[in-house]
Amino acid sequence: MDIRPVSGNRDIRAFIRLPYSIYRGSGERWDAWVPPLNMDLRQLFKTGGNPMYHHTEAEFWLAWENGRPTGRIAAFIDRGFIDYQKTKTGFFGFFECRRRANTAAALLEAVNAWLGARGMERCIGPVNGSTNFQLGNQIDSFDEMPVIEMPYSPPFYGELIEGAGFEKCRDLYSYRMNVVENPLSEKIRRVSKIAAERNRVTIRSGDLKNWHSEVSIIRRIWEDAWRDNWGFTPWYEPEFRKMADSLKMLLIPHLTYIAEIEGEAAGFCLPIPDVNFALRKINGRLFPAGFLRLLRARKTATQIRVAAFGVLKKYQNKGIDGIMINHLADDAVAMGIHWGEFSWILETNMPLRNLLENWGAERYRTHRIYQRPIGTPHTGASADTPSMRESASNRQSNKQSNKKLNKQKELQL
Repeated sequence: MDIRPVSGNRDIRAFIRLPYSIYRGSGERWDAWVPPLNMDLRQLFKTGGNPMYHHTEAEFWLAWENGRPTGRIAAFIDRGFIDYQKTKTGFFGFFECRRRANTAAALLEAVNAWLGARGMERCIGPVNGSTNFQLGNQIDSFDEMPVIEMPYSPPFYGELIEGAGFEKCRDLYSYRMNVVENPLSEKIRRVSKIAAERNRVTIRSGDLKNWHSEVSIIRRIWEDAWRDNWGFTPWYEPEFRKMADSLKMLLIPHLTYIAEIEGEAAGFCLPIPDVNFALRKINGRLFPAGFLRLLRARKTATQIRVAAFGVLKKYQNKGIDGIMINHLADDAVAMGIHWGEFSWILETNMPLRNLLENWGAERYRTHRIYQRPIGTPHTGASADTPSMRESASNRQSNKQSNKKLNKQKELQL
């Protein structure tokens, strides 16, 4: 086995295509996996045109065995995260590996050495570049497709990561609710109406024709609302705009909200149609046919993901979140949307978790962030780590509860 930095187009292609051999290979298959767009992954290697590299250092590796790639990983140092959090912490991300403890350990040691040589004292992950993007290793609900922009992992990744000396840092939860079978209670609707009248809250749809201005509003609220959260990193403005512009194609204006109090933007809600049922079929290739599939899927999706949601701190506890969700539930049902997912939610964010559960949402999926101090190389791998035992029990307990949603998603295919 040989661990080598990614170099040249051949290696980049191998880095992008490796997961197909893991999730759709001739051995184990994980059919719930949704391939990411190839063009998005290629952007990782274009340091000149990617605004992430204005504040981030990165390195990428492949594990080779008998001339074939068997694993991959990336290391990141995000100066924005370090400056804001006051910590010498780097990330590992884009981890994919066959079920081989020695390969996983060697990949993670490459990250450990690279980060240590640059003065980092701790490594956390999986974090795909920044805590503003995809992060976490899935540890349950493996039989079900992830929603858009959420990572999927096979059950054994937790064992491989913990076997290399990492331990739990944080858990991130996903909540979902069926807005048709389990509509918001009359009490919640009544309280939301009273809150809107008492606090003079109005809700307007997002204006995609003036998207540049709307993005400025959303970014200002986002950074105020979430600045005290674990792992928060202020957005680099060009990077935020690039992300927002990439989402614009999928957004449904009627379901994109700005909450205002006497003309001041106080909150926002940015749900994204879950088009993963289409992404799973285009195999990472957006053009030519994939683009049309996604546009059609945007109109036929029966699930949305509330991925971005926030209220200015000075207006929190005034019911603005409930007012927006009340609007969203009614408008979504009218458009044929049945399910809504809220992700990700920190395990320690009890106010938001309690709020979601009061609305009728259920916690159904967990992604885990791991951590490890940077120092002496770790040797050995556990055959039965806590995360693996937990994953096995969660798979069994979730199997029945997921059947109904799986059947619904398959109908979309």
